[in-house]
Amino acid sequence: MTTKERCLDALSISYSYEFARKLEQEKTNPILGYRTAGSRAELKTGDAIFQEMKSIGIPIVKKDWFPVDSWEFERAVLKFRDENGEEQTCQMGAYQTQFVTDGWENYELVSVGKGTAKDYEGLDVRGKLVLAEINQREEWWINFPVYQAFLKGAAALIAVQAQGYGEVHDTALNAQDIAGPEYAPAFSMSRADAERLRKAMENGKTHPVWLNVKSVVQKDQKTCNITGMIPGTRTDQMILLSAHYDSYFDGFQDDNCAVSMILGIARAILKAGYQPFHTLVFCAMAAEEWGVVDSKYDWSTGAYNQVFRIHPEWQGKVVADFNFELPAHAHSSRDGIRSTYEYFDFLQKQVDNTIVPPEAYPDGMAVLCPIETWSDDFSIAISGIPSMVNDFSSGPFMETCYHSQYDNQDVYQEAVYRFHHECYLSLLLAFDQLRLPPLNFQTLFSALEGKLDAAYTGKAPEEFGIFQKALDMGKDAAKELWGLIESWNDSCPINIQSPYDKELETVSKELLGIFRRCQDAFVRLDWEDTVIFPFEASQRNMGALKEALDALKRDDWAGCLEALYQVDNNCYAFEFDREVYYRFTDYILHQPPERLMWGAGRISHHENLFDIVKALKGKLAADTKDFQKEIHFLEEAYRRQCGYFQADLKEATDALGSVTAAITAVICHLKRIN
Repeated sequence: MTTKERCLDALSISYSYEFARKLEQEKTNPILGYRTAGSRAELKTGDAIFQEMKSIGIPIVKKDWFPVDSWEFERAVLKFRDENGEEQTCQMGAYQTQFVTDGWENYELVSVGKGTAKDYEGLDVRGKLVLAEINQREEWWINFPVYQAFLKGAAALIAVQAQGYGEVHDTALNAQDIAGPEYAPAFSMSRADAERLRKAMENGKTHPVWLNVKSVVQKDQKTCNITGMIPGTRTDQMILLSAHYDSYFDGFQDDNCAVSMILGIARAILKAGYQPFHTLVFCAMAAEEWGVVDSKYDWSTGAYNQVFRIHPEWQGKVVADFNFELPAHAHSSRDGIRSTYEYFDFLQKQVDNTIVPPEAYPDGMAVLCPIETWSDDFSIAISGIPSMVNDFSSGPFMETCYHSQYDNQDVYQEAVYRFHHECYLSLLLAFDQLRLPPLNFQTLFSALEGKLDAAYTGKAPEEFGIFQKALDMGKDAAKELWGLIESWNDSCPINIQSPYDKELETVSKELLGIFRRCQDAFVRLDWEDTVIFPFEASQRNMGALKEALDALKRDDWAGCLEALYQVDNNCYAFEFDREVYYRFTDYILHQPPERLMWGAGRISHHENLFDIVKALKGKLAADTKDFQKEIHFLEEAYRRQCGYFQADLKEATDALGSVTAAITAVICHLKRIN
């Protein structure tokens, strides 16, 4: 048997499945589950993972502690009398907010439609509960209607998922990160319970209810990531496998199966007697679903702390992170590895040589770029650790079962789980054979070039010309570097002692340093947390503002508003009060970096259109067609975005020069030791 065959033969999918089920034991809510950031249930689950790592023989196991805002969700139950006078009981889900009743307390409940500012007209909701329908995928996130309700004086908002999440069944509850303050309480109710409640409401508007709740947020608590290490025999470098162990509900797929999979892989490696060349690190992360009060970027707290605060020395040492999410379910007919750009070529070669079982994925497997912000691999990547994750966000599971009580063993698919064990164990062994991290910066530079829209480069012809020259030089240098990396990895196996060992380890650190420079220079976010290049936001805004201006000049006010809806976060200006819009804009632009974590500095510019949106809507309601003032304002906004675009191109050009110089230095280093 080969080394790889021995390791694969030692895998036990039943072991991983059974341990995933064991992870459901600790709960903050005895009915619904929940294993929330900093809670007793999370800490006890961490203890169980710690002991399991030791029991399967991982030689170094420890707890990495870090500060966290904690949340204990013990209960949220609502009672009411239906139209027949019979008592009905609703188990409700919850968001990371503070609300505690003294046993059963009486409230008046008011229906507020979608929970927008307009929905409160003519209503007095002070001290009352409000019931609102939300669609977080197509309309707005939960924090906007919740804070709107708080400003109106409501005691709490109860959200019903109209669409977007929890679509599997009308009894499904849903939970997400709140991305808002803990003092604006929020809960979730199933569509079935909401329908029963609406039928009982007097005149379809209000109804007396009884509420029994204990949802407690405590700032500045502690939790821990659980880290197990199998020391390498040849280098000081590491390969990381990560998954998170906090959850909503029971979290069978998200993320019990992922935690148990990394332990299953570790167990197989140890049982096969494989001695890795790089140190293998198996990290069960806490506080992925949430962990920081009142931050837009309140998830992936454990991962961010692990690589930026607890172990910053991992930066420059960890050559790859394999992160896992929901790995025991096929989210599409085609599997995917979602990766940072720079590992695309190496991973594609591995995928091309992988036999994908048709019973798991009939359409095979692909490599996708870039990574997304939905999971811990983003926090890990921006620290300078090239990262990847099994693709999980592209299929219907996200709209149906994700973050609901229907994420359970009923959605388990053994063939998929087995394939992921075998695929990623094989990938891990492939990475462990490499002298140098297989970073191909050509892929990044090509993607950078591909995102420039020729319709707007004419607004910055000088800047674009200089940028294009810098990009061409960078692509040439990256191509030469990639050839050298492939040559060294092919001709100098890591299992053979070489006089160049230390030199090549130094080169690896230099390559990871370049990767980190690229993350700092080229990775930005839009207002929906999509990963973009720096100039994409201003380029997109230029297009939307031009479209709005053209529409307004031809009296197409509907087209104008539709275009303005696309500019930055101005969609929220259409539906919510000024204080709501400003609060959730300012807390991104003006909070300390330590509270923004992985989102700090990733949004460069903001175009505030709140007043112009309100003015346009007001004039249209009054049938006023004099838009000269608004046209002037939008022309100024368009010029600002052109200026931002020019500045973004210049900044990207400077970064390309710096990165190309670093690539050239590594090329010289490799040629020197050849």
